[in-house]
Amino acid sequence: MRAFINRIIIKSMLNHKHKGHDGHSRFQAAKRFRELKIVSRRLVKDIVLITLGIFSAAFGLESFLLPSKFIDGGATGISLLITELSSIPLYILILVINIPFVILAYRIISKQFAIKTAFAITGLAICMATLHFPEVTHDKLLVAVFGGFFLGSGIGLSVRGGAVLDGTEVLAIFLSRKLGTTMGDIITGINILIFSTAAYFLSIEAALYSMITYLAASKTLDFVIEGIEEYTGVTVISTHSEEIRHMIINTMGRGVTVYSGKRGYGKRGEGKEIDIVFTVTTRLELNRLNTEIEKIDPNAFVVMNSIKDTKGGMIKKRPLQH
Repeated sequence: MRAFINRIIIKSMLNHKHKGHDGHSRFQAAKRFRELKIVSRRLVKDIVLITLGIFSAAFGLESFLLPSKFIDGGATGISLLITELSSIPLYILILVINIPFVILAYRIISKQFAIKTAFAITGLAICMATLHFPEVTHDKLLVAVFGGFFLGSGIGLSVRGGAVLDGTEVLAIFLSRKLGTTMGDIITGINILIFSTAAYFLSIEAALYSMITYLAASKTLDFVIEGIEEYTGVTVISTHSEEIRHMIINTMGRGVTVYSGKRGYGKRGEGKEIDIVFTVTTRLELNRLNTEIEKIDPNAFVVMNSIKDTKGGMIKKRPLQH
């Protein structure tokens, strides 16, 4: 059915062309249609992720953090802190405080990112203004942990959808470029200031629990963005590179890349050409890969590094070999 619909759309696109156009025009029309499908599918996926993120963050704020007067880091933490010290509703503050960050995102990142971020922040404000979630627990530790969990999940889902619910990272990108420091240092400095202010105006206990909330949110955010699947890039330098290549392809059932290099061991370096083998494997297969390499060449030089995710290739298409 989908193939039939695709053919109809392609045919209708071609009908706008003159009858004298050759196969090149058909190829261009098919290519444009493919690009349209990819963009449309990605847009729908992004909207779903951002919407789920909005509801998750709103639930974490209303059911956990707001009733217990706990805060988080970043722009959300500033909004929560001002709400506790004044009578201004949280949904208004979330909207107002993030406006400069949306404008900044438009200038330094992209128009598309700024539009998605504006949609996400506005959606969160509307959700908190119209929907009211019940308070789940009075236990302070559970509030700190699960409030951070749901808030971090919401922010992470939004990031996967190409937006942010908290504009602090946009500010961190801007300042890191201007000041020459890392984003991590800037975010840490902002959050230290927020939690110090919370300790002064609220209480030290509230500030300490808020730090737990921030840690829970940060870890959940990393987990949602990076996922549960972990990959390891393995580089093997060996005189038996051809045997190792065959082993990775035939025994492990994985893809491999071979590139040329030179040995540099010694004071002058040997300058001998050698093939360097690179592959990506899951953490479940890493032990077996090391064993197979050791069988072929116990003296092989093996370098392993973590990889957040992969796209394309064979690693996600083939089943694990046992």
